[in-house]
Formats: sequence, C-alpha cells, structure tokens
Amino acid sequence: QLSLFRLTMKRLFSTSHSSVDSKEMKKFQLLAHKWWDEEGEYSALHSMNDIRVPFIRDTLLNMSSNYHLGNPLSGLKILDVGCGGGLLSEPLGRLGASVTGIDPLEDNIRTADQHKSFDPVLAKRIQYKSSSLEEIVEECMETFDVIVASEVVEHVADLEMFIKCCSQVLKPEGSLFITTINKTQLSYVLGIVVAEKIIGIVPEGTHEWEKFVPPEQLEHLLESNGFSVKTVNGMLYNPLWGSWSWMESTSINYAMHAVKSGAREQSSPTDALSELESEQHPATAGTAT
Repeated sequence: QLSLFRLTMKRLFSTSHSSVDSKEMKKFQLLAHKWWDEEGEYSALHSMNDIRVPFIRDTLLNMSSNYHLGNPLSGLKILDVGCGGGLLSEPLGRLGASVTGIDPLEDNIRTADQHKSFDPVLAKRIQYKSSSLEEIVEECMETFDVIVASEVVEHVADLEMFIKCCSQVLKPEGSLFITTINKTQLSYVLGIVVAEKIIGIVPEGTHEWEKFVPPEQLEHLLESNGFSVKTVNGMLYNPLWGSWSWMESTSINYAMHAVKSGAREQSSPTDALSELESEQHPATAGTAT
C-alpha cells in the first residue's frame, strides 16, 4: 500500500510540476495539420521568419569567430522548444545548424517530420521529438549551444520552471532566444481583439491575455536563473501587408536574447570559501606556497 501511495504521489507531482498546459494543447491539436499553409492560421508566424531568422543568425555570427560560407550556423546545436510544425526549425537547419525540435503534441511532430522529409538535407540536420522540455532535461544536460523559444512562453503553465529547464540543457555561455507578447492594454486590443476577433489572422482563443509576459518580468526571471539579457527588441506586425518589422517600443511583441553565464561565472561553494579565506588573510592571499 505504501509503494502504491508513493507511485500515486509521484504521478501527481510529475503532472502538476510540468510547464505544459493541457488546455493549450487542446487548442493547437485542432490546427496541427495547418502549419504549412502560408495563407492560413499560421501566416503571421511564416512571415515572422523574415525578421526572427536574421535576428538569430546575425546575433550568433557576431558572437563567433567561425564563419562557414553558405552554412553560417554550421557546428551549432540548436533546440527549438515548442517547434510546432517546424516553421523555425527548417530555416535554422538550412543555415547549417543541427536542430532538435520538441513539441508536446504528437500531431505537430508528425506534420514537422513529414514536411522535412521532402528535403534530404533537412532530413539529416533536423530531428523532431514529441516531448516537453522537462522530459529531455536529464538526457540533455548542457547539450545545446542555442535554445529558441519563439511564441511559446505565453502558453506555458510554469514560466520559472521553463526558464530553469532552459538553463539546464544549455551549455555555459549558450544563447537563449525568446519572442513573445507583452502584457499591456495595447497588446490586448491588437493581439486578441483585433487579431483574433476582428481580422481573424490568429484563431480565436489562441491567446489568453493573463498569460502574456512583460519584458521586465521575463528579464528578472532570466537574470535570477543565471542568464544575462543582452538584447530586447520591439516587434510590429502589419496585417495589411502581412509583414513584421522591428521597432523601439516593446508594448506589443518583442524579441529577447539572453546568454547563460559561463562556468567561471557560476560561483561554487569552494569559490565562496576561497574568497572568504582571502578576505580573512589578505596578506597571504595569492602568494605562492
């Protein structure tokens, strides 16, 4: 009876401590087959590639001395969290990266797998897995150079756990790219009322304003979990042209780039102890023995 109780408690704990929101899953389940319709429900995500892909590519190139002509992201291992049908995984793969796309919805992964199979180059560079972020943490500790979470954090159940998991699977000094929606009156009017109810460029019920994340809150969460935020850029969608552009204001959509602190910067208990000793014995600190 005790072991049964433990098993039950373990199941309860594991399901309640997940960043995956079951209500969100049901919403996207109905649209899983529509990912690659450029005129359909995901048209705004297709056109977002015009600015989010160069943002990721150029940021990473500016951080690196290695440049591979034609394959600028060659040698980088990228994790695309909440990859959906692979709309962002594919262009990153075309730039030479080795991409792992994860999504908790099996139907999304099926769509993504089928689409990449038409391109033999992408078939080798991209692998998809039906999984939540927490489920791959143990097997992927400090595995990835880059994590991309585009239009994902406004759908997760536990944002802090999500950020912690990102940190765990990212290598020291690895990059995290996030795009999401700010929590403002303007984002409610444009992101929900106009986009979902009036123009219909996003399926109704896709977003809940309560789950939108202000950049200040996201920055604080990242900084308190070992990240250094490098860039925050405002994004604007023009529904008339179906195009995205950068802007100064982050009052609606925004993109963020953060870097996980390096191994040296993450102070260990022994570092703290040696610092304490050098404070207590300033005369002998640093002298050869």
